[in-house]
Amino acid sequence: MGKEKQIKIHNKSDRPDNVVMKEQDIICQCGEIEGELPRFLKGFFSYLRGNVLPMTRLAYLYDIRFFCHYLVEETALTEAERPQELTLRDFNRIRATDVNDFIDYCRRYQVEMDGEITIYENNNKTLARKKSSISVMFKQLYRDELMEKNITDGFDPIRVPKASEREIKALQDDEVMIMLDAVSTGSHLTKKERQFWEKTKKRDKAILLLFLTYGLRLSELQQLNVSSFNFSRGEFTIYRKRGKESKMPLNQSVTAQVTAYIEDERADSETLDEEYKDALFLSLQGKRMTERQIRELVKKYTSIGLSTSRDAGYSPHKLRATAATSLIGRGNSIYDVQALLDHEQVTTTQLYAAHKMNVKRDLVNDMEWELERTGKKD
Repeated sequence: MGKEKQIKIHNKSDRPDNVVMKEQDIICQCGEIEGELPRFLKGFFSYLRGNVLPMTRLAYLYDIRFFCHYLVEETALTEAERPQELTLRDFNRIRATDVNDFIDYCRRYQVEMDGEITIYENNNKTLARKKSSISVMFKQLYRDELMEKNITDGFDPIRVPKASEREIKALQDDEVMIMLDAVSTGSHLTKKERQFWEKTKKRDKAILLLFLTYGLRLSELQQLNVSSFNFSRGEFTIYRKRGKESKMPLNQSVTAQVTAYIEDERADSETLDEEYKDALFLSLQGKRMTERQIRELVKKYTSIGLSTSRDAGYSPHKLRATAATSLIGRGNSIYDVQALLDHEQVTTTQLYAAHKMNVKRDLVNDMEWELERTGKKD
């Protein structure tokens, strides 16, 4: 076997190398999946490259690959033995009912591998995304005159609650305080967790404060560099979706915590591999923390704030929701919060304004029937 090719970046944009590299990794994954699919989908691949973000493109391709495997392994629509061998004639045999059967299959299915059976179950939101991916593909094939009919009109609707119908999950202010106390003092941690906490407490607290203060997306925080921060100007730079660059003002709490982490806890850049010298948040192995590591860190500390099990802790996205609901709850303009969180539509921000958990709590506290009966209510 030959040596793995080393990728070098010739970067003349304003974006840091790690941001460019991460996007390139996603693009490479897309290319690998495209290589596993039929060649007549080339026009669809071009459409994705020109019209959707890399991560969305990758999600679409995962769905299409799964659909093609389903055609090969679970149906009699083709004699192909692998997705790449599917023909345009095979696709022209597909009817809307076949796609509806696939979506129904995706609700719950099992995969056997190495003598172990794994059961997968998907909710309506995931099914709707798969349906959307397949719809876009078939519409593009029809536009390219590769399909005889546009079969997408016959796809069964999937009921997904509107955003306004969903309960917003976010920490309450008292839960935030419990969480920050845990990361500051090590309280509520297991003996093993405290051993790691002793080495990472300043890093962990800096991560939580950045999520809570700015409502950062997980990818935005994970890609932060030491050079992203200009402490003399009181600001730092993040890179949003679609390559947008945003300057964020630093407040005293975040400045103090990030500075303490860099000066007192973060490994000296001279001891790190070239790839990680500028990475802000490092693992104990001296590498840039992965999104999974950050996600597990957040779940651990939010579970303490929520007084629940580690598995039931919140994701980083729910800290983004916490930032939004807390800012709006303090009387800040919904349009200012929209700008801070980088919501394309103000209607997204309005969902957090409609979050009424505190109101519900006050209402329930006013209806203490048993305490009133016994005369114990204040």
